[in-house]
Amino acid sequence: MAKPHSPLRNGPWADRERLHANWFALLFIAALFSHPAYPLSVWALADLRPHLGGGAGLDESMEATAPAAFQRGKGPASDAARIDALSAFLSRRYQVAEEATRQLVSAAFRAGRELQLDPLLILAVMAVESRFNPIAESVAGAKGLMQIIPRYHLDKLESRGGEQAVLQPEINIRVGAEILREYFERTGNLTEALKLYNGSSWDEANRYPTRVLTEKQRLQRVVAQVKA
Repeated sequence: MAKPHSPLRNGPWADRERLHANWFALLFIAALFSHPAYPLSVWALADLRPHLGGGAGLDESMEATAPAAFQRGKGPASDAARIDALSAFLSRRYQVAEEATRQLVSAAFRAGRELQLDPLLILAVMAVESRFNPIAESVAGAKGLMQIIPRYHLDKLESRGGEQAVLQPEINIRVGAEILREYFERTGNLTEALKLYNGSSWDEANRYPTRVLTEKQRLQRVVAQVKA
């Protein structure tokens, strides 16, 4: 979730239980997107290296996998193929309609391109935070795909329609990505940025970053299988 200095939750002891609505609600996603999925050109992905502390147990080779995989294909077709592969995988894994999933993956790619942030990282945060439920809401007030608490991020929501806009999938994804990028720039460390995002800076075991980066590693394996 996003918080002020730990943006998406109210604090480390906040109840993280999501109040998930019926998954069939996902069918309304397509109507909320103003643009259909479209092929994306290649961009320079930021090198967000997770300097994980003890106990994280992640292979450091995962850091470069996504940028290398994305740079192998130079044309729009390869980007479309990646979106298709990720959409199919995430649809199966999280039991979400594939067309709805494609809209979310495309939005993550757009946000990643514009913010120079790895779209796989955005998708991994989404997976951990909401399991791709666009109307997920926690008892702490975190809302949507990236579990943003609106009152902490009104500066990012006001120009996009106010608090109510947080449940619009594309806006939620973009704002969550902006928050994550902001925290990375502040800390210079992806692990610490993720802990800020989650409100768990106190956690020396890095449990939340480990969950997100493990999910990202799964997505990297999917992308690695796509032929340019």
